[in-house]
Amino acid sequence: MKLTIILGFVLIIDLMTILWVAVALVQDKRLFTSAPKDIQETAVEHEERFPHQKKIGWIILIILAVIYVGAYVYGAYDGIRNSFSFREFFWRFLIMSYMLKVFDIVCLDYFLLTKSHFFQHYYPETEGCKGYDSFGFNRKEQLTRIILYPFFSLLLAYICVKIKGCL
Repeated sequence: MKLTIILGFVLIIDLMTILWVAVALVQDKRLFTSAPKDIQETAVEHEERFPHQKKIGWIILIILAVIYVGAYVYGAYDGIRNSFSFREFFWRFLIMSYMLKVFDIVCLDYFLLTKSHFFQHYYPETEGCKGYDSFGFNRKEQLTRIILYPFFSLLLAYICVKIKGCL
């Protein structure tokens, strides 16, 4: 259980870093599809603050994506090594996913979007957008993920048990 919580925090730190790199370094509007519509429309492309800023950002994002997947892979590897049952795999992946989702809703969607001025620091032209006051703007997407996580965890648990059986 301790490793499951640690991996959940790895996912949280990774997601937080992904968000910062996307906003501060990459600054590509294609990465803003989950932001409120008025913020997406108001944000403009900015010049690079230092040479190769966006390239460095994309490289870091790729590394962070590998770390994200790696947390689940390591959770699977550890479970296989420790002869986890289907149920243990399922709970590990579900706890990791829901830890991340709770952090996403409370810290990113609520605090970072509506209370801090994180985005406005990098995109000052978005100051005053109504989207910053609309906690729950992505309620449908969040609920969809919350509903899908148990099925995702079941699938991962099934794959892990099958892999364990082949070894």
